[in-house]
Amino acid sequence: MLAVLTVFPAVTLADGSVVDKVYHPYVEQLEWELEWRAVQEHNPPGSAAQRQATHRVGLGRAVSEFVFAEAYLVGREGSDSGFTIDAWELEALWQLSEQGEYLLDYGLLFELEKYRHEEIWEYSTTLLLERELGRFSATANLGVIYEWGDDIEDEFETAAALQARYRHSPLLEPALELYLGEDTRALGPMLLGMARLGSRQALRWEAGVVWGLDATTADYTLRAVLEYEF
Repeated sequence: MLAVLTVFPAVTLADGSVVDKVYHPYVEQLEWELEWRAVQEHNPPGSAAQRQATHRVGLGRAVSEFVFAEAYLVGREGSDSGFTIDAWELEALWQLSEQGEYLLDYGLLFELEKYRHEEIWEYSTTLLLERELGRFSATANLGVIYEWGDDIEDEFETAAALQARYRHSPLLEPALELYLGEDTRALGPMLLGMARLGSRQALRWEAGVVWGLDATTADYTLRAVLEYEF
């Protein structure tokens, strides 16, 4: 899967942390989803931002057989600041192939974010790729990001997230994730799982930690996701 990066556009890599949820190129028909996810960065004691956390709460729905749309409220907090809701985000996931139809399953993710208290907009398009090999799955998220507004310098960036996952059982799937951005080089283990609660209900979860691989990345970053599907 790392070979995919060789054809990734030679644009400036995304600044700030790009550690977040790894998306898969699939849509469940007629599904609703309530989601919470959080990313918390930890830097050395005495640094300007020793701890920073971003939380997202979203509600989504499959609007067609191949399109899933979701809206989020985004909140942030730091070691020296309280929690505030400071952005909203809209996203749409478009499944472009049937699972197993081609060598790679693929889709596109479109995201638009607007900050509440600053004139900053961010739009991204991400190519989602996945391949299953027996009990193993390899996933790549390759994104192009454009930021603009009166309070930020307009620029294009790129970001990449790679995940290798072992489907041990529905309740427990260990994984390894790699994130690449202008200020991010991070690698670490994750645990994922799903519990069926009824005919059309399920609870999905993800939790893990990635460690910074260079001086510009946080020492370590905690990541968690909780999704209720109905």
